[in-house]
Amino acid sequence: MKVNSCTKLIGLLGQPVSQSFSPSIHNYLSEKYNKNNIYMCFEIEKNNLENAIQGIKTFNMKGCNVTIPYKVDVIPYLDEVNEKSKLIGAINTIKNENGRLIGYNTDGMGFVKSLLDEGYDLKNKKIMLLGAGGACRSIAVELADKQVSSLEIRNRSEENAKIISNLINDNFSTKSIYTTDPIKKDDLENIDILINTTPIGMNSMDCPIDCNINPPKDLIVCDIVYKPHETRLLTWAKEHNLRVIYGINMLINQGILAYEIWENIKTNEDDVEQIRKIYSDSLK
Repeated sequence: MKVNSCTKLIGLLGQPVSQSFSPSIHNYLSEKYNKNNIYMCFEIEKNNLENAIQGIKTFNMKGCNVTIPYKVDVIPYLDEVNEKSKLIGAINTIKNENGRLIGYNTDGMGFVKSLLDEGYDLKNKKIMLLGAGGACRSIAVELADKQVSSLEIRNRSEENAKIISNLINDNFSTKSIYTTDPIKKDDLENIDILINTTPIGMNSMDCPIDCNINPPKDLIVCDIVYKPHETRLLTWAKEHNLRVIYGINMLINQGILAYEIWENIKTNEDDVEQIRKIYSDSLK
């Protein structure tokens, strides 16, 4: 990759961002598709968020990704948000269209693609989501759009979980409930898929559920945390011979979808495997 006077900047805004794999995804795609871009990470304090968003226009950037904790907070500073992202109430991708900043959300689409790529049929499935942040909103909307039977949201506080449940019940045929109760074995026996949308387990051995629970053998366990690759939740699942979906799958898929938005191109299916190999090599 050569940087010159015509190189365009794309970035990641969040806090923290120091461990992000996103530069590897997007710089690979720019090199492959001969796009003169460079992707960089920016750690932003909340009191500088508006200035950071304005900087996308000031520096004529192609756009940005947005990560924790600003997926909701950035919306007031954008010129427009696409329809599905309005429903979700959170964005993870900003495109600079001739000085107008448009918000999109590829998180849920990326997650759902990671399940579909493994051959899982989502229709009429019962799903439990752990957490109630921006990622949960996006994933819940996309799952409901795929006609899952039910969504149960478990969160330590009630307010955000209630908002997401009401969002699903008001806009989809999928039934949604929420609770702050800790997870018990009986809860897992009544669902098909368990999804951790919290940052619990990121660069730690913390687990969002009690690892002493003996789960049903047909449960599918998913984690959107990708560092470490084998989170404590996924280790627990594999100890019980459960099928798992790794967080890196969602990260790669949502990143590719964001890149297609910025460049208005269609990438190739083999890009997922190539980027996954880069990720695997980075773990060695």
